[in-house]
Amino acid sequence: MSLAALAIILAGVLYEAPAAGSYELPAISGVHPHALVDSNGVTSSFPELAKGQVALVAFVYRGCHEAQGCPASLALLRQLDRKLEADPVRAARVRLACVSFDPANDTPARMRELRELMAPKTDWAFLTPGDPAVLAALLADYGQDATPLENGSYRHVLKVFLVDDQLRVRNVYSAGLMDPELVIADIDTVTQGPR
Repeated sequence: MSLAALAIILAGVLYEAPAAGSYELPAISGVHPHALVDSNGVTSSFPELAKGQVALVAFVYRGCHEAQGCPASLALLRQLDRKLEADPVRAARVRLACVSFDPANDTPARMRELRELMAPKTDWAFLTPGDPAVLAALLADYGQDATPLENGSYRHVLKVFLVDDQLRVRNVYSAGLMDPELVIADIDTVTQGPR
């Protein structure tokens, strides 16, 4: 067994998510709506949230081969998608989104392929910016780094953002906080859901 696999197992044994509502998640920053293209080629404002909804936004690119990068974000969102499927009341309060920072390669058709691969059971969008100016504004707004490298890959830090219905970032999950139970507790804390 690898050291990484052992660390993951021990984290599950040693860590228990706090009870929803037993803590506060103050706003970290605010974000703005951005015009993004979905996997069907339709442009719309993102994120559009109804009162009481939250979005979990993962910035990814299809060419990422780092296990603790985009694949880890996708794995977290897939776990959340399946947990939300089992709880329709909570699912109605959550929108999942994968947003590419490689629009030259991650066309709507390629994002549709990713959507089919992930087989979402809940409200899970697969989006890409329509042009470089939208991408630059989006990344700056969220504070997401994505530096293109000569080999076609990107240097980036794994981040998944919890955004509330007033477009405030309430938490940012990275490599050490990719626990679906913690995210569910945070969702319930922000939306005043089940405790």
